Amino acid sequence: MQNKFLGTGHQGFHPLRKMRVALSGARYAVLHDFAVAYKVVLSAVILLWCFWYRQWLDFNMVLLATGLMMVAEMFNTTIEALCDFLEPKENEKIGIIKDIAAAAAGISILIWWIIFLLEAVHVWQRILVG
Repeated sequence: MQNKFLGTGHQGFHPLRKMRVALSGARYAVLHDFAVAYKVVLSAVILLWCFWYRQWLDFNMVLLATGLMMVAEMFNTTIEALCDFLEPKENEKIGIIKDIAAAAAGISILIWWIIFLLEAVHVWQRILVG
C-alpha cells in the first residue's frame, strides 16, 4: 500500500498542517453556512454557562451534541456540493443521495435540539432560582 502522505510534495506526516486545514474547513463552515453558525453560537452560550457554573456533564453533553451536529452538517454540505459538481442536471439517484445525507444531518440536528433545549431549561431554572 502506498503511503498517502508521500509523493504530494510534502514529506511525512505533519499534524500541525492537518490541524490548520481542519480548522480552516470548520471556519469556512461556520462563516458561510448559517445553519451551522447559529447553532454554534447558541451552543457557545450554553457551554459558557456550563463552564462558569462547573456543570461538567452538561458541558460535555452540549459539546458532544454540537460536534455531532457540525460533523453531520459539514458532511451533508460536502455530499451535496460533490453531487452538484458531478451531476449539475436533475437526477433521481443524486436526489436520493442528497436526501439520505440530509436525513443524517436532520437526525443529528434533532439530537442537538433536544440536548440544547434541555440545557436551556436547566440554565433558565438556575437563573430564576438564583
